[in-house]
Amino acid sequence: MAGYTVAIVGRPNVGKSTLFNRLLEQRKAIVDDQSGVTRDRQYGIADWNGKTFNVIDTGGFVSNSDDVFEREIRKQAKVAMEEANLIIFMCDVATGITDLDEDVADVLRRTSKPVYLVVNKVDNSQRQLEATEFYSLGFENIFFLSSMSGSGTGELLDAVVSHITPEMGEATLETDIPKIAIIGQPNVGKSSLLNALIGDERNIVSDIAGTTRDTIHTHYNMFQKDFMLIDTAGIRRKAKVQEDLEFYSVIRAIKAVDEADVVMLLLDAEKGITAQDLSIYSLAARKGKGVVVLVNKWDLIEKATNTARDYEKELKNRLAPFSDVPIIFTSVTEKQRIFKAIETALEVYENRLRRIPTSTLNDVMLKAIEAYHPPVVRGIPIRIKYVTQLPTHTPAFAFFCNLPDDVKTPYRNYLENQLRSHFDFRGVPLKLFFRKK
Repeated sequence: MAGYTVAIVGRPNVGKSTLFNRLLEQRKAIVDDQSGVTRDRQYGIADWNGKTFNVIDTGGFVSNSDDVFEREIRKQAKVAMEEANLIIFMCDVATGITDLDEDVADVLRRTSKPVYLVVNKVDNSQRQLEATEFYSLGFENIFFLSSMSGSGTGELLDAVVSHITPEMGEATLETDIPKIAIIGQPNVGKSSLLNALIGDERNIVSDIAGTTRDTIHTHYNMFQKDFMLIDTAGIRRKAKVQEDLEFYSVIRAIKAVDEADVVMLLLDAEKGITAQDLSIYSLAARKGKGVVVLVNKWDLIEKATNTARDYEKELKNRLAPFSDVPIIFTSVTEKQRIFKAIETALEVYENRLRRIPTSTLNDVMLKAIEAYHPPVVRGIPIRIKYVTQLPTHTPAFAFFCNLPDDVKTPYRNYLENQLRSHFDFRGVPLKLFFRKK
């Protein structure tokens, strides 16, 4: 089951982005400390009462000319209906019900998925009264809120998370073999990579019951290795939705990340890493997925002595702070290093499962702490007494100390670098927690 995804649809200027930012706000304190996090406006992870879900703001995907505009918004409502688990349909009481609202409502009434009609800007009793006209749109779940002040968002979030069962939060395909997702921008070579890997071995493609039509799962058994590839490229979608819908490819990539253990991010060597690539990269890191970066079409780049080295250095700067990831220069057309890419992804998968005995961990880390003490806070030295690895899906470590809230990012980074230099966690995001001894 892929992670639970909520899409916010509606015409412009009803406050979709404000609501979106507010839904992610609950999470802000948790997110910003973690490595590799960018706050972007299109999608992110919300957390409410311990349940997490993906939120997508469709407003981030629309171009601003009027005629395209209305068509795009109707299209997005259709895509959201097919792809998301729950839809928040947003209107605003200040303008009342418009023709475009009627159109979107008409599209959304056809889905069996939960649709929550949210009427925004209801911030006084007069508007509370005016908002009742929205009942005429015929949705049974209606919420009145003010996304600016946040009043009413709690009830909305309670209702949203009531649909999420514990199994949904963590995406898992019921197999214990490594699951590797291939993601990247259009035309970067995802399909070619898949074909190069499958070669003429098309008969090893197996249909697994219950796989969704938006990601294709291919089961491999090659080089004495067993793994599953999740590919978002090879799906021909319904002709009704035009090919250019960026929102579509993003919602797909998010699902693929949710289902995978390791993400192979394909970049175009000539174009470098785009903002969209970085967003997906940080999303994968936040979700604790392993990451391998493939720089494809490397055969097209003019080479000098240190080309690859300089390119890699520049790329790692863009990926910082989580930059301990394998970067492989490939050419799918020349079949250069594509098998190395798979081998590396499988190594990263192993790193993600790595468990370090507590005694070893303490021997190494307490020496590192001794070598470089945490700073003194308000005249009191921070003392870290003990380290242990937590029993989580992805590597997480708890450091027990006297002032857990005062361990700042630079020292946290020092500890993470020490963990990485002594134990092989290449390609895997680490989570560090500080607890009161």
